[in-house]
Amino acid sequence: MYFGTYMGVYWILKFILFPLSFTIPFLTFLFIGLTLGVPFMGYYYLKIYRNKVCGGVITFSQAFVFTALVYLFASMLTAVAHFIYFQFIDQGLVLGHMQEQVNMLLEANIDNPQYDFYDKTFNEAISYLSSLTATDITLDNLSRNTFLGVLLAIPTALIGRRKPKTDY
Repeated sequence: MYFGTYMGVYWILKFILFPLSFTIPFLTFLFIGLTLGVPFMGYYYLKIYRNKVCGGVITFSQAFVFTALVYLFASMLTAVAHFIYFQFIDQGLVLGHMQEQVNMLLEANIDNPQYDFYDKTFNEAISYLSSLTATDITLDNLSRNTFLGVLLAIPTALIGRRKPKTDY
């Protein structure tokens, strides 16, 4: 739970960059870089747990469960921040920026023969996103983060497992 809390705080700080990246484009690269660092952070926490708690020995299943739980607790903590943001702070800001970007993309491709298809598709997507409540967005992010955490736990556990040394 401690490591999940640390990971969750990291994700919350990383999430703060997301809405800011619409006005400061450099923050998009920082957001992506920090996102790519998540599996390395998960491995680092597994390594600490393996060496300090388990005496340097951990099976795949123990490593998998530990890492999956770290991601689960991080997802739960981050879900609280997502809900607070989308319920009380956002007020359609992210959706407005997405609409602006879609409009710019459509304007750049107005000569494309499939313009009408793209226009209809993007507008349907924006319409769907605008119908989501803060709870919908939060539960979607929670389930996505948990699922991806379980997937990331597999290679992390494979890399982080250690068998006891045997003397022959």
